[in-house]
Amino acid sequence: MSDQQKPTDQQDPTSQRLPEPTQTSKQVVRLITATTIGAALLGLSALILTGTVLALILATPVLVIFSPILVPAAALLFLFTVGFLFSGGCCVAAIAALTWIYKCVARNNSPRSDQLQLDHGRMKIASPATDNAEG
Repeated sequence: MSDQQKPTDQQDPTSQRLPEPTQTSKQVVRLITATTIGAALLGLSALILTGTVLALILATPVLVIFSPILVPAAALLFLFTVGFLFSGGCCVAAIAALTWIYKCVARNNSPRSDQLQLDHGRMKIASPATDNAEG
């Protein structure tokens, strides 16, 4: 057994590990990454804001010139949209009401339902009479 010596970790180059990074180096990498991403997003935000302001500056004269047409058109579009939504809502309400009525009629059309309704009515009428007789 002495002929076959196992190599130790120091002799085997594949088993050597890199030293674990310290907590401060991780924090530095996070800080650099966050700063880079933050700066890129801030620059992109500035470009978008600049483009929006320029588009508004360029579009303002066109909006002022065409406002006698655009304002009534927007009002008309709003009214059409509200009308279609109201019509759809009324349609949904009507379908729900008809479904409810159908379920009530279908449930009450069974031959036994009339007898059950009569029994229920008799019980309601008899209930106050028995309460008064007991008291």
